[in-house]
Amino acid sequence: MTSHATSVRPRPRRAVRHLLVGLTVALVAALTPTGATTPAQAAPTLLSQGRPATASSTENAGTPASAAVDGNTGTRWASAFSDPQWLQVDLGARATISQVNLIWEGAYGRAFQLQTSDDGATWTTIYSTTTGTGGTQNLTVTGAGRYVRMNGTTRGTGYGYSLWEFQVYGETGGTTPTCGSSNVAQGSPATASSTQDAGLAASAAVDGNTGTRWASAASDPQWLRVDLGSTRTICRVVLTWEAAYARAFQLQTSADGSTWTTIYSTTTATGGTQSLTVTGSGRYLRMYGTARGTAYGYSLWELAVNTTGGTSEPPVGTTDPYNPNLGPNTFVFDPSTPTSTIQSRLNTLFTQQETNQFGPQRYAVLFKPGTYTADVNLGFFTQVAGLGMSPDDVNLNGHVRTEAFWMGGNATQNFWRAAENLSVTLPAGQTVERWAVSQAAPYRRMHLRGAQNQIQLWNGGDGWSSGGLLADTRIDGLVVSGSQQQWYSRNSEFGNGWTGSVWNMVFQGVVGAPAPSFPNPSHTVIGQTPQVREKPFLYVDGSGEYRVFVPALRTNSTGTSWYNKTPAGSSISLSQFFVVQAGTSAATINAALAQGKHLLFTPGVHHVTEPIQVNRADTVILGLGLATIQADNGSVGMRVADVDGVKVAGLMFEAGTTNSPVLMEVGPSGSSASHASNPTSLHDVFFRIGGPHVGKATNTLTVNSDNVIGDHMWLWRADHAASGVPTGWTLNTADTGLTVNGDNVTMYGLFVEHYQKYQTIWNGNGGRTYFYQNELPYDVPNQAAWMNGSTRGYAAYKVAVSVTTHQAWGLGSYSYFNVNPAVVEERSFEVPTNSNVRFTNMVTVSLGGVGTINRVINNAGGTANAANQTVYLTTYP
Repeated sequence: MTSHATSVRPRPRRAVRHLLVGLTVALVAALTPTGATTPAQAAPTLLSQGRPATASSTENAGTPASAAVDGNTGTRWASAFSDPQWLQVDLGARATISQVNLIWEGAYGRAFQLQTSDDGATWTTIYSTTTGTGGTQNLTVTGAGRYVRMNGTTRGTGYGYSLWEFQVYGETGGTTPTCGSSNVAQGSPATASSTQDAGLAASAAVDGNTGTRWASAASDPQWLRVDLGSTRTICRVVLTWEAAYARAFQLQTSADGSTWTTIYSTTTATGGTQSLTVTGSGRYLRMYGTARGTAYGYSLWELAVNTTGGTSEPPVGTTDPYNPNLGPNTFVFDPSTPTSTIQSRLNTLFTQQETNQFGPQRYAVLFKPGTYTADVNLGFFTQVAGLGMSPDDVNLNGHVRTEAFWMGGNATQNFWRAAENLSVTLPAGQTVERWAVSQAAPYRRMHLRGAQNQIQLWNGGDGWSSGGLLADTRIDGLVVSGSQQQWYSRNSEFGNGWTGSVWNMVFQGVVGAPAPSFPNPSHTVIGQTPQVREKPFLYVDGSGEYRVFVPALRTNSTGTSWYNKTPAGSSISLSQFFVVQAGTSAATINAALAQGKHLLFTPGVHHVTEPIQVNRADTVILGLGLATIQADNGSVGMRVADVDGVKVAGLMFEAGTTNSPVLMEVGPSGSSASHASNPTSLHDVFFRIGGPHVGKATNTLTVNSDNVIGDHMWLWRADHAASGVPTGWTLNTADTGLTVNGDNVTMYGLFVEHYQKYQTIWNGNGGRTYFYQNELPYDVPNQAAWMNGSTRGYAAYKVAVSVTTHQAWGLGSYSYFNVNPAVVEERSFEVPTNSNVRFTNMVTVSLGGVGTINRVINNAGGTANAANQTVYLTTYP
């Protein structure tokens, strides 16, 4: 066998290596500030050169560990040809580490971690990758320790690991940080390998209650995992065992919940309360039990985690509920405000926002209780709302309207705006209010007064509108849908009824709904709404205090929650809210949540680089002016724990330019607790992949918790847009819009469009969808690019074969394959054939005959194409 030292493996040209290192050192020197006066301002120093180095192995005597820290890029360390391998340097004293440079020879690490340690035995990961490419890697890190090592877990070649130089930069000095006493695990999402029964859930071990516990199945191995929300430096773990304890177990940490590092191990544990001093870091910590101490399972009253360094909570200010700062883009009017001032502001906002669908501007216009004269013409990203307990507490003499003049009467792009909690009295002699909108434009908790009046859901002349919502709304007169293509009305009252139909009109719990008829006219009518909570809203009480009203759950309801009745629910002072201003970090937001605050997002785009972590039951998160959370650097926008009664309302989530695994997650993977009596609910929550910039997210919304309610959501990938906006099959990449893994999840008014694989995947049992609207991706380049195995394309709505119960009413799916009209989708709805999986009133449309949908559901229903553009199917199976 030929040795590595004499093999014919190509070597890098050393002159190039010397040049790269010279440039790196020169650049570091050039950027090093002079005249520093405090340690915080001191330039990072090369700490590793000439220091003692050791390694897990060496290829031969000519490639020792010391060669990687000798400052000579003509010498190198090389390991044996196996995984894992490590190289370690002793800095001689504890140091704060800010940068590590790896100058790889041809044999590099594809997957490795950079780790620090105070004792050379227990390690904290400060950098991790599974996609290393070799070459010269200059890595900015944050960590501290006396020892630093490269821990390689997967080689990039068939040889070992080989480094010309391993350079560690930082500042020496400092002491080992104190271990804190705060339990960062309490209230965090917890999952487990198993539970003995529903009353012994994983969450019981992190609820701070020593009278509740988690218990596993009676087998080995078993584990309990807690998600700390962000990477933490862990110094102590306290395990409070019930009688069924672990005799052998490890404590393990992970950055991603899949690759684990052991920071403590024992085979001789005796149960009771164990306070274990550890050193490690990670977002996730788990107890991994390998041998039980009894014949029962594993059982923990509590698992507590203490941390050091980087875990101090940012300052969270208080909110004055009588004079809150609602941000510079919120305008609050009272009856004493001159009418001319109000109208001038409204006109200015509309002029700016009429066509501004991809700009960063967001606005809220709020009216305190009273009577006003105003013409409110809403453009993009503008919310108008009353601040009364009832819509009738604020009356606008004039209009609250949306027109489509900017598109020549075509309202199919009138998105992202809202009218809420107002009553409107039309001017004398006028009888028409126009609400010509498509997706993400709720008309909610409104009252259009006057039986002689009508609201028109399109421009009233030529052109089209394509999808919207009326909810908890009273229209004294007539609703006219005209050329509006699809619409969902829920828990509303139409004094003079409804007229009009195109493809898919769904009425649920609506007094004055038309008679059921499908497909001509296409009216799907459901008499009651089984369980719903209306959207929380901001209001001002009689003393002038700002409060948020949280409507109660209603069961088997019809009509509004407020007209001629007292709304049921609870009220929360704004003093209990943290008001999120633009520029507030996710760390500060999470600190507010950890202190028990609710959140009110002011209008604007809020950038986060780590998830907003909602761990407390009954937390309310409310956005004004379609406030937008943008997930940057591949972050998740928000994670909600598997807890009762969280309400998220009036927010938009937007993908950043670096791919995120998901934009919002409700419940961690494996969630199993029942929330039937107090479900989490999402109201007017919208998602956008691309548009103002390139956006990327593998998944958009994942629902893992049971019993979640979705109340009007639009999940959208940008595949076609206005001039100058980046779109394209390989630019805005996103596999799936909605994934439902939880059981008994209900969606009211669900819009999912343009994703590159399944639009919606439903894996949980007991799911229900009332109204579904979908457009398939426009920009499929060819059939080969859009194949699901041997199947042409992906379904718009996929119910997993394992599902035994599911129902859906009023579903539409449309194709417009304008990049390549030859593209075919095999079917729009793909479901198990089961009498308890029932779909009612479906339509598929080939828009303008551009592209083909071969079947409606499974192999049932006709083909929508140029010759037969619209296909209806009333029931399946």
